[in-house]
Amino acid sequence: MRTLSDIAEEYDFLEGDERYRLLIELGRELEPMPDALKTDATLVRGCSAAVWVYPTGDAERLHFLADSNAAITKGIVSLVIAAVQDKPAAEVAQMDVTAALEPFDLRNQLSSNRTQGVPNMIALVKEHAARIAAG
Repeated sequence: MRTLSDIAEEYDFLEGDERYRLLIELGRELEPMPDALKTDATLVRGCSAAVWVYPTGDAERLHFLADSNAAITKGIVSLVIAAVQDKPAAEVAQMDVTAALEPFDLRNQLSSNRTQGVPNMIALVKEHAARIAAG
């Protein structure tokens, strides 16, 4: 998976439809999430499309699987995951993921129905991290 800074550098260079294509490409690059993990417990609430996030790894190296049934939304969740992937759970629990995503200016780049679930994606990732960090 690409780092968030590498993605931001490429994203900044692009415009309009090229940014959409990059998001779709990022979604395609997500590690496959088995259908068995796409349950009500892993579903992110408040998204216009179905989004699932599942934590793996441990407190030292938190790893997430994620998926969506919509291409752009899958790209957005891949940005959220890129911000936290393989970091210690305690760090992720305290991290300002919203600030990490600011270079992408998603609110102004995408329609509000595509971005409405982003805070919920972030909240779910941070909740998983806090639970895992606490042991």
